[in-house]
Amino acid sequence: MELLLTSHDDLTFNSGSIQPHGVLVALSTQLQILQVSSNTQDYLGKQPEELLGQPLSFLLDGLCLEAIAQLPTDEIDTVNYLKLSVRTHEGERDCDGFVHRVEDIIILELEPIQSPVQVNFLNIHTLIKGAIAKLKRTNNLIDFLQLAAQEVRNITGFDRVMVYQFDHQGAGSVIAEVKTAELSPYLGLHYPATDIPRGARELYRRNLLRIIPCIDAQPVELTPTTDDSPLDLSLCVLRSVDPCCVEYHQNMGVAALMAIPLIKDDKLWGLISCHHQTPKYVPYEIRAGCEFLGQIVSSELANKVIQEEVEYKIRLESLRSGVVESISQADNLTDALIHPEPRLLGLVGATGAAVCLENEISLVGATPDIEDVRSLISWADTQVRDNIFYTDSLPKLYPEAEIFKDTASGLLLLRISKLRHYYILWFRPEVIRTVNWAGNPNDSIQINSDGSVTLCPRKSFEKWQELVRLTSVPWRECEIDSALSLRNAIVGIVLKKAEELAKINQQLETSNRELASFAYAASHDLKEPLRGIYNYSVILLEDYASVLDEDARDYLQTVISLSVRMETLINGLLRLSQLGQEALNLQAINLNELLDQAINVFHASRQQHNLEVRIPRPLPTIRCDSVLINEVFSNLITNAFKYNDKAEKWVEIGYLGIGERGSGIGGQGGHGGQGDADHFGSSPMGFAASSVDSQSPITFYVRDNGIGIPPHHYHTIFKLFKRLHTQEKYGGGTGAGLAIAKKIIERHGGQIWVESNPGEGSTFYLTL
Repeated sequence: MELLLTSHDDLTFNSGSIQPHGVLVALSTQLQILQVSSNTQDYLGKQPEELLGQPLSFLLDGLCLEAIAQLPTDEIDTVNYLKLSVRTHEGERDCDGFVHRVEDIIILELEPIQSPVQVNFLNIHTLIKGAIAKLKRTNNLIDFLQLAAQEVRNITGFDRVMVYQFDHQGAGSVIAEVKTAELSPYLGLHYPATDIPRGARELYRRNLLRIIPCIDAQPVELTPTTDDSPLDLSLCVLRSVDPCCVEYHQNMGVAALMAIPLIKDDKLWGLISCHHQTPKYVPYEIRAGCEFLGQIVSSELANKVIQEEVEYKIRLESLRSGVVESISQADNLTDALIHPEPRLLGLVGATGAAVCLENEISLVGATPDIEDVRSLISWADTQVRDNIFYTDSLPKLYPEAEIFKDTASGLLLLRISKLRHYYILWFRPEVIRTVNWAGNPNDSIQINSDGSVTLCPRKSFEKWQELVRLTSVPWRECEIDSALSLRNAIVGIVLKKAEELAKINQQLETSNRELASFAYAASHDLKEPLRGIYNYSVILLEDYASVLDEDARDYLQTVISLSVRMETLINGLLRLSQLGQEALNLQAINLNELLDQAINVFHASRQQHNLEVRIPRPLPTIRCDSVLINEVFSNLITNAFKYNDKAEKWVEIGYLGIGERGSGIGGQGGHGGQGDADHFGSSPMGFAASSVDSQSPITFYVRDNGIGIPPHHYHTIFKLFKRLHTQEKYGGGTGAGLAIAKKIIERHGGQIWVESNPGEGSTFYLTL
């Protein structure tokens, strides 16, 4: 690793010095020497003053000049290599040459070939070719990087070769390592972002390879010095080493190093970092092979990472497709989401989830308890503005979450609707991690007396452990995308179903109007001939009874009874059709006065009765149509008297307080259960769906001690002309009363349902 103390905004290197194992020559575009390193006498036998102002031909012959002139030096971040023969005081000297351009300056770097033995290029080519073949056969990412480290060490001979990966904050960790036996392992150790600051990371990204043959070597200054506009050495192969970096690696026991950047999506993903305990010069041919191998590893690295991500994304997409298909076919959104449980959790790799549709919350897997989830959602309502929110350390943002850190240290929250309280929350548990640092990372930060911060090299790289708490495994980008895709799919299904529902409602509205008109007309027109049948039958029975035998008189009596029965049925049908056409006359009505009227009418119509009417507490004033609601209570009171075989009959009329519930209220059948819901846009059905004051729901009840109703008939009794008993029992009746009551309640935007046990009485609940 290489430290570079520079401003986060300064991504160039212009220290004005180079490493001493080569020479630097700065040229004008006309190849005139403008600046040189101070060590030209050592390698070229000429003092810097002899070279300044001279044409490059003073050092190179025509062929070399022509080769330099033909190089594409205008390409950005490109260093060109060529073999050069340089004139020295001892004659021609072969050098490795590196040429690149910075604005109007051409920089030529010369590395005299140090070894008289030429590196065998064919051997290097064979090694690189074999390494590439092995790498391509390796699919697992970690195995792939371990193999890359091994191959680099085989080619270069460094004591230690590591693969170092950066995280999104610039900190790093060693994820692969090959070393000599006597060295302490660095595998698994973490390094803070300050070890390789942003400026240094940017230089690694721009260069294919960084070589420092001797960390202790004294840097060589450039001459003449140009403090006003120093030469940008960012792409120089020979650029010098920052003193902090020198001390850092001396503390590690490193004498020479080489780094090969690994680039993914044009960003620095990591480094192949090579350390040696003694100075080590690496010939250019080997470095060139390592550069090429680094590019191959970068390319394959992207493929390996992409392959793993693609496979995971495919699994997520498969799970999401299953959820979407279930939602599109289901009548209940919650059921479609939470069954089967593993599918919703696997959608984002969570261990628990909560589905919140208005006030209904369903929990899946390992989650906080339902009240903690409600509190968390209330917090999110005020803090989260976007449709998605995620964190791998919820307790740091929401301190109350520390009590359920074992199930929800990580949170991924998806808001399905901004208009309605529709959320999906996914949870991940706390993962207590022991992070092994290469020395205490805080030792690299020094706070000065004036409050400024200075980065300094750490003295120790012994393993230093930090215990990380209140965090979960981080959410991956593909998991976030999976959650957002689910939201988009749900919204699309909702819109489609809303369109279908609107179309159906329009058709039903038209059909209902036509049916109501037909029922009204038919009922009205049927009553006249039916009245004639009744009247003529009565006349025959009264005026001609003496000439009729007993069977004939019985037949006429049956005709009269049937016509009365038919008229009662027609009246019920006519009343039901009128309810669909009449406008409600909504006013604030004192229910106590309304009930007094209904009870008085009941007493007047039944001189002989033994029904006790109980009202435990005064009833509230509500907004309703008094005539219609009077009809509802009258019907329920009459039924309480009629369907009762007790010696002492009673009926109780009251309401539940806010938050009160009867046993199973709203949970029976289709007349008020929260299980019956409009799952695509409307609030769940149930007694809490409507409130007279738009603030708190009020549930009224009419309870009796009558014969009761079997549970399997809870639905039946609200259907038109449906009776549970024969015509002769319990005073007759048409079976239209409760159907009419239900219609009236629904016209008021409420619901009516029943709870009962045979022989123990019934309780009718209703909301408005």
